[in-house]
Amino acid sequence: AKMIKILINGETKELTDRINLTELLEHFSLPTERVAIELNQKVIRKKDWGNIEISDGDKLEVIHFVGGG
Repeated sequence: AKMIKILINGETKELTDRINLTELLEHFSLPTERVAIELNQKVIRKKDWGNIEISDGDKLEVIHFVGGG
């Protein structure tokens, strides 16, 4: 299987399989609550995470919301 290389918050990561955004967060032990995901500079809504697969060369930003107010 071909390795998929992606960039998460500026760090190169490698995956062996195509996975969706929800699985990606679990795979890298990233929080799933109070986070926003930008995929190639486009914000992905949480309800869509399970439908969107990571492709080779994708750039992701996982933005954590700090609780306030």
